[in-house]
Amino acid sequence: MKSIGAQNKDILLIFVIESGLLGAIGGLIGVVLGFGLSFSVEVIAKNLLGTNLIGAYFSYSLFFGALIFSFLIGALFGVMPARQAASLQPVDALRK
Repeated sequence: MKSIGAQNKDILLIFVIESGLLGAIGGLIGVVLGFGLSFSVEVIAKNLLGTNLIGAYFSYSLFFGALIFSFLIGALFGVMPARQAASLQPVDALRK
């Protein structure tokens, strides 16, 4: 990317956004699996125990909060590799 004119800040931004999106996708998978697991426990408890004692509650703030948190964690832990990638010279990047 540097060989076609990208600056260090452009490369850094691209890598940080990419790592944040990967974190958000992982968070989305985790949220869907967590909601599905809690709903299935609720259904199993209702069928086996015959009671409404266990109930799953899902809020939009929890859903979006988990996605934002996972994006921020992914972006935060992507900063160091992004700095390393941005500081590479084009010739060195091609050698590796």
